[in-house]
Amino acid sequence: MEAENVAKGSFEEVYIEDGFYVLKIQNDSIDSQKVTRDIDSSFIQFHFCLKGSAKFVFNEGRYALEVTEENSLLLYNTEVDLPLNLVLQPKSWLVSIVMTIRKFHSLFSKEADYIPFLSADNKDKKYYAQERVSPAIAVILSQMMNYNLHRSIKELYIKGKVYELISLYFNKSEDADVEQCPFLVDEDNVKRIRKAKEIMISRMTEPPTLLELSEEIGLSLKKLKEGFKQIYGDSVFSFLFDYKMEYARKMLESGKHNVNEVGLKVGYSTASHFISAFKKKYGTTPKKYLMSLANS
Repeated sequence: MEAENVAKGSFEEVYIEDGFYVLKIQNDSIDSQKVTRDIDSSFIQFHFCLKGSAKFVFNEGRYALEVTEENSLLLYNTEVDLPLNLVLQPKSWLVSIVMTIRKFHSLFSKEADYIPFLSADNKDKKYYAQERVSPAIAVILSQMMNYNLHRSIKELYIKGKVYELISLYFNKSEDADVEQCPFLVDEDNVKRIRKAKEIMISRMTEPPTLLELSEEIGLSLKKLKEGFKQIYGDSVFSFLFDYKMEYARKMLESGKHNVNEVGLKVGYSTASHFISAFKKKYGTTPKKYLMSLANS
C-alpha cells in the first residue's frame, strides 16, 4: 500500500476474513492524496464517497472515473486486474469494500439470479456501475468512519456493518418499482425529488410542510410521497429526522457545541425535545453519549 500527503488524513485497512477487507481513506488536507494498492481480477470492489470526490485511474492514466460525494462505484472485471490507483481530492472521505468473487457469490448463493452481473451470461464480462448512495447507506458509512470501540471488537463491528451495507446496496427491485411508480422513469421527476431532499436539508430548522414542498418542486403530493420513498427508502420526515440526528451526533462529537446549541441548530426550540428525539434515535441521551466517547 502506498499513500502520499497523509499528514492531515488517514488510511486504515480492516481485515474481515480471507479475501475480504475494508479500506477507510480520509484526506483532510488541502492537497490531493494519491493511494495505490494491488487488487487482482479475482476481487469485486465497492467504493463509496462520503464527502468530496475521488478519481479512479486505469490503464496507466489513459482512463479515469470520478466518484463524487454521496455516490458509489462498483468495479468487477474477470479479464484484467483492477489495481487501486486513486486520487483523493482535498477534504474527501472514501470507504471501499473489496472481496473475492468467490466470497461475494457465497453471500448470494440462493439469489444469484437477482444480481445482474452474477448471471451466467455476465460471468466473464466487466461490470462498472455508478449510483447515488441512499440515506440508509450513508448512515452506515458514517458509522463505519466514526465508531468509538475497543480494538478487540472493531473487526466484528465493521464486519456487521459491511454485511448490512451490501444488503441495502442490493435491496432493489427495479422492474417492480417502475410498474408501481411509472412517473419515476422520467428523469425530470427524479431531479424534482432530489431537489425536495435538498430543500428539507437546507431548511431543517424550519422545514416546509409536504404540501408546500410539493408545490415548490412542482410535483403532486402523491408523487412526492411515492417518489421520495422509492428513491430514499423512507418518508420525507423520517428521512429528515434521521438526517438531523446524524448531523447532531457529528456536532456533539466535534466538541464545539453544547447540547442546547446542537438542539437549536437542528430545529428543536427546547433542549428537552432534542434530548427526547436523540434518545429515540440512539437509545441514549446526548450527555451520556458524550460521556461514552470520553471513556472509550
